[in-house]
This record gives sequence, structure tokens and C-alpha cells, in this order.
Amino acid sequence: MKRRKLGAGGPDLSAMGLGCMGMSEFYGPGEEKESIATIHRAIDLGIDFLDTSDIYGLGRNEELVGKAIADRREKVFLATKFGIVRGSDGSWRGENGRPDYVRSCCEASLRRLGVEVIDLYYQHRIDAETPVEETVGAMAELVREGKVRYLGLSEAAPGTIRRAHAVHPISALQSEYSLWTRDHESGSLPACRALGIGFVAYSPLGRGFLTGRIRQDADLTDGDNRRNHPRFQGENLTNNLGLLRVVEEIASAKGCTPAQLALAWVLAQGDDIVPIPGTKRRVRLEENARAMELSLSPEERAAIDEAFSPGAASGMRYPEQAMKAVNR
Repeated sequence: MKRRKLGAGGPDLSAMGLGCMGMSEFYGPGEEKESIATIHRAIDLGIDFLDTSDIYGLGRNEELVGKAIADRREKVFLATKFGIVRGSDGSWRGENGRPDYVRSCCEASLRRLGVEVIDLYYQHRIDAETPVEETVGAMAELVREGKVRYLGLSEAAPGTIRRAHAVHPISALQSEYSLWTRDHESGSLPACRALGIGFVAYSPLGRGFLTGRIRQDADLTDGDNRRNHPRFQGENLTNNLGLLRVVEEIASAKGCTPAQLALAWVLAQGDDIVPIPGTKRRVRLEENARAMELSLSPEERAAIDEAFSPGAASGMRYPEQAMKAVNR
């Protein structure tokens, strides 16, 4: 398993992580036994970077991950998040970065995960009503108390990253990054590199679109959250399928899957980037892991970059309301 350092002063971990969100919510039903087997297989393959959040499945995802790693805690680098508020009915209620909320969320996550320390603790979304200095100050107290090892932000704007980093070293920024989401290349990614902060790429497969397995609305199960995302709807989806064909053609010529090609592209963007493709099945995990064996020729990278220039994808990456909480 290839390894990468997460930021200048951060940890050494597997070059690819595992996003666990879909095991509990958003992308159709999951199956606990197979999800746990997938986490165990990831660890066996050397993928030691596991990602979850307190809002995934309203806490159930943290419980699932905790159950999966109970007898192998020392083998994983565990990341979770706080800051997005949901009601008990699953409704979305905004963001909260107040110091007292930071502490209560951390304590709850530690209980659900069944661990004594969280390796990487992210502010999931920036609270527009609470100065980031106050939020990160409270997170830094958790580090001093030994409850958290490293701090991170998610979907934060360059100026916010700099302000947070001035309070306490930020080890990682987690933001969406893939062939069809490249807007961070002219904003937060350069800021991270200037400060020595690692970049964790979530949804590196475009929420599954770049696998080639989603071509129409009927390919998504009832209740799948992607039905609400503009890029998977109507004319946007039709236009984006044209982009996908480029990936499929290059992958076919290379003898790999579209998913492997898309992941290889993200991995090739810099040793400071760690993608965390999500899956709830071992077969897809193993497919994704093999992307680390691929290298892209200059000609292949040029062809991909030409088709997937920043802004090439049709539609916003989130529904309108959710877009208001990114890049703050």
C-alpha cells in the first residue's frame, strides 16, 4: 500500500482512504454485515484512513465504524466531523461552530465510536455566525486534553483556512474534488499548499457518476439523495454523460475501469492529496484500490484535462441551499 503524508506536520497514512458515509445513508440502503466486511477488507489491504461524521445516519455511521474497528483500533487512522446540525427526523438545521457545541459533539462521537481519541477531527461546515477562531480554539482544547490528535476543516474558503491555521495548525482540508469538480484548484488547494495543509478529496468518483453505472434516473433507488442533485437531473445528466464517454474511452484503451481512471487522475494531482472514495461493498473497494497501481501518460492526462476543464460539468454540485454552506 502506497502512503502519503497528510500535510507538513500531519500523519503518514494510506494514499487512499475509505469514505463510510454511504454505508448508513444517502446512497440507498446498506447492509451492516457487508459494510463491516468492507471496512475489514480495507484494513487488510492497507487502507487505514477511515472517514465518517456525526450526521451520517444521524450517528449510526459512527456506531457502525466503531463496531467494525473495535478489535483493530490500532490499525486505523480515524476521522470524523461535527458542525452540521440535523433534527431527529433527519431535517437539516444549519451549522453550529460554537465552542460548547464543539465539545458536546466530540464527547458524543467518542461514545458512538467507542474510542478514547479521534485521530482527525473536522469542522464539517463553517458556521457563518461563529468566528472560526472561536471554533478552532475549542477544537484545540480537545487536542490539549488528548481527545483529538489532528484538526481539519471541510469546504472552507482560503481566507477561513488561513484564519483557522493561525489559531492552531490545521492538518487537512476535506473538500469535494474530482474530474467534474475542480473549482478548488484556483482557491483552497493553493492555500493549503502554501500553508502545508493536506487535501482530502471526498467524492473523487463524482458521487458514483464517474464509475459509469449511473446513466438515468432509474439507476438510482428510491430515496437516493443523488436524485436531488442538479448534475443527476434532466439535461444536466445528458450533458455530463458526454463527458463520461471520454473517461470510458480512455479507460477501455488502458484496460482499466472508468472508476480506476478517475481515481488515478486525482492521485496524480499531487502527493499532498488523499482521495477517500466511498463504498459499502468489498468488490468496489478492491476495484478502487487497484487505481493506485495505475500511472497516466502525459497524453492521457492531456486528453482528460481537455474534456474535464474546470467548470465543464453541467449543474451545481449540490442543491442550491446546500451550496450556500460551501466555500465559506
